[in-house]
Order: sequence, then C-alpha cells, then structure tokens
Amino acid sequence: MNSKNKITIMTGHFGSGKTEVAINLALTERLTHEKVAINDLDIVNPYFRTRDIARILQQHDVELIAPKDHLAAADLPIVSGEIYRILHDRRYRFIIDAGGDQDGATALGQYYHEWKDLRPELLFVLNGNRPYVSTLEGALDTVGQIEKVSRLKVNGIINNANIGLETTIRDIEKGYELSCRLAEKLEVPVLYTTISSHLKRVAENFSSRHEVVFIQRYMKLPWEKEHSHGEKSNF
Repeated sequence: MNSKNKITIMTGHFGSGKTEVAINLALTERLTHEKVAINDLDIVNPYFRTRDIARILQQHDVELIAPKDHLAAADLPIVSGEIYRILHDRRYRFIIDAGGDQDGATALGQYYHEWKDLRPELLFVLNGNRPYVSTLEGALDTVGQIEKVSRLKVNGIINNANIGLETTIRDIEKGYELSCRLAEKLEVPVLYTTISSHLKRVAENFSSRHEVVFIQRYMKLPWEKEHSHGEKSNF
C-alpha cells in the first residue's frame, strides 16, 4: 500500500473482508491526514456495508460517502454523487470499498475518466477460505473480471484469510501461501496480511516473519456482537 496515493480502492470476492480492511485503513489514515473519506461503492452486496458503521466513522471524523437517510438501508444500486466533490478536492485521502465481482466492479468503471489521471491503487483482498477464490484459478478469474470491467490493474494483494471467530493461525498461513501464488502470477506484491487483533498473541511467530496489520473487526455477525475483544488496528 502506498500511503502517498490519493485514492485506494479495496476490492475482493464476496466474503473477502474488504469492507473491514477499508474501514481500518480509513480510521488509521485519519491520524496523519487532514481529511479522509471512505466511499461505500459496494452496490451489490447488501449484507456488509461500510455505511452500517456510520456512527463510528463520524466519531473519528472520517467522512462517509454513501446514500443518505431512507436510502441508506435500501438494497438498491445507488451511487452517491458526492464522490465527485471528494475526487476534485486535493486535501482528501480517499478510501473506496468496491464490489468485488463483475457487477460490483462495474461501478468502478463508470468513474474511470474521473480518476485515471489520479492513478488510484487497486488492492485485491483475498480470503482463501471463500469457496470460489480458495484456488489459484478462481482467484485469478475473479481478478481478471474486476480488472476488465474497472479498466484498472490490481497493484497488490492483501491476505485476509479468516473464518470469523473460528480463525486459526493455520488458516492465515494457508491464505498467505495462496496470496503469494496469486501475486506471483499477477507480478504484484503481497502487501501484508491482516489479522484480527484478538489473535495477536497466537500470531506472534507469523508476524515476526511477515508483514502483518492487526485490525479491529467492526462488521460482525449478529451472534458475534456480544463478544468484544477491545481490538485495535495498527496500520
């Protein structure tokens, strides 16, 4: 990840955890940037959306670009026109949470002429525990679809291997192995591995050998919300 980029786009297959990574990055970037905005451009997946944690973003003075009020909970392909304001304001560090399949990446394509000269970085968040991207062939196919429709090239891979609260260090290691194979095929780097902060102790050996970012999990399933680990992000 190049923190000098004005725009960072997080994309990934359904269940990759890209929204979680995007949220943590936006909150961390706010520590060193005057203005940070995060755009919920995932118009396909109605389950986990950045706008679901609008209150937390507001508390950290991170601007959320998403449908307002009664449209916020609508399972509709709604894109906010506010994105244009952010793109043309040089003060902003802009994080985009984009849909990761072909339909979701189409929303990226419509802004191509607006941001092509800004050279946005497109990062692919890989959760190797998801069925379709659990193989190199499936992951390559997914990246290919995203690149074709968005007209952008993936610049780096983020290993976000997890199965929620059931995640083990072996899951993370397997995900890293797959991420390395994918990165080699695409000729891009594996930027880092994201690990939930509550696994920090058991991940000590892995984190001593690899680039790791410990993140807080905000997007929790209903039965997980009663568990609070006091996690903190350390991008």
